Amino acid sequence: MDATDVLEIIGYRVRSARTARDWTLRELAERSGLSLRFLVQVESGRANISVKRLAELADAFDLAPADLLDTRTRDAPRIVALLGLRGAGKTTIGKQLARRLHARFVELDRRIEKAAEISIAELFSLYGEDRYRRLERETLTEVLAENRPTVLATGGGIVTSPDTYAVLAKSAFTVWLRAAPEDHWNRVVSQGDRRPMADHPQAMADLRTLLARREPLYAKANLTIDTSGRSAFEIVDELSGEIGDLRLPIGD
Repeated sequence: MDATDVLEIIGYRVRSARTARDWTLRELAERSGLSLRFLVQVESGRANISVKRLAELADAFDLAPADLLDTRTRDAPRIVALLGLRGAGKTTIGKQLARRLHARFVELDRRIEKAAEISIAELFSLYGEDRYRRLERETLTEVLAENRPTVLATGGGIVTSPDTYAVLAKSAFTVWLRAAPEDHWNRVVSQGDRRPMADHPQAMADLRTLLARREPLYAKANLTIDTSGRSAFEIVDELSGEIGDLRLPIGD
């Protein structure tokens, strides 16, 4: 392990300890007597921290300095999987969360498209849902086998495949990004996709029915986060606090 690895470990431990206590960086600066600018560098793994400053940080958390150097991890999953219908915010939130956790971001449907060499829409049109579901499980298995710290955005219907959902739940910490039907609708439309309104007059009613049918499946996730009326930053802040307790390993 080189010096860069040690600094990243300290940064990760400090960030996890802070978010677990719901402290802002400014609060930590006040408690530790260290500057806000220095703490930003610490949490990003770029601060050449002295033993004295390390002790001051640990004391602010009521920890021993060795706790901020602990490289051990619990038997926690290395993958955080985001669940929810289209428009839940899985991509937007997933990318921001991955940056916060120093993990990679993977969108499962993009991996499936790469494997099939056609778009998801073409896959459904040409080969049907059964073929998509087989590819979904195969691709998920490949992602899990890579064993890298990952924030994974899953397809909205992954919960309807019991075997695939079981594989995911066994290997990942699952999070349901819950939103009202109107939020799903508005987010899709705000992305410039007006096909739901143009092609399906009963689309909103269908969306409500679909969400109601899948809610019991999504609710089996390890964590549910309400996203309605909240910014991506607020959601990522809450998520990183929850996931920080899992000691998700630092990204490769």
